[in-house]
Amino acid sequence: MFGLEKQWEQLVFVLSVLVVTFIVSRILRFIVGRFIRGAAKKLKVDPTRYNFFKNAVDFLLLFTATIIIFRSIPSLRTVGTTLLTGAGVIAAIVGFASQAAFSNIVSGFFLVIFKPFSVGDRIKVGQLYTGDVEDINLRHTVIKDFENRRVIIPNSVISNETIINSTYTDEKTIVFIELAVALGADLNKAIAIIQEEARKHRYFIDNRSETDRARGENDVMVRVMTFLDGGIQLRAYVWTNNPNDAFDLKCDLNKSIKERFDQAGIQLSNLHHLVVMKNL
Repeated sequence: MFGLEKQWEQLVFVLSVLVVTFIVSRILRFIVGRFIRGAAKKLKVDPTRYNFFKNAVDFLLLFTATIIIFRSIPSLRTVGTTLLTGAGVIAAIVGFASQAAFSNIVSGFFLVIFKPFSVGDRIKVGQLYTGDVEDINLRHTVIKDFENRRVIIPNSVISNETIINSTYTDEKTIVFIELAVALGADLNKAIAIIQEEARKHRYFIDNRSETDRARGENDVMVRVMTFLDGGIQLRAYVWTNNPNDAFDLKCDLNKSIKERFDQAGIQLSNLHHLVVMKNL
């Protein structure tokens, strides 16, 4: 009779563990599902691609429940110990083999949570890669560079790099137009031509604040940077709406300013150096 009662207690214990496991599994699946849907919406991907996370939660909970049951019932304890030992070896092997993949997945979630960049942003990763973010998934980030090639960077790598984001909060971009005019050039005339050409460009914007206007700041600031061996270095600060427009604006202004300088007789600096060799 005592043995029968003991068996009933063990059966009730097993059922209780399974019921608790089922309830916890439903709760965790709901939480993980909401997180995956939110992440997938930000990443602009199909959330069903990551349903394996919910299945993994079920597997881990069921596995844990099985270990508890086998370790709690004396007649099954030996089997449970063997199962636990074998599981530890398997987990170590799988963990070592998937370390890089898991690192990319964790980094992908961090990119979604902290959002150093989003799809469509123009970024520079380290000193090597610059382009527009085309896709972010849980393994890697895809960047389309200026040659229309796709640079695929593992998330664990990009998370450890310095990222310059040109569109993080404000897409407006300042363009440096740098020209070296000859030492005898009329600086006031050269500066006036640069300002006129900048204002005429279709992508130019006046980015001055009300304070700047009240102080009389110019909408195109041109500064004399330094004196070179054969000329004077000028730098113009020209604002535009976004990095794409900035590239076109800079190329166009280099051409139009050079043409206006030629018409006005303003020579660019000759940066070639004369090297004299002497026989000693």
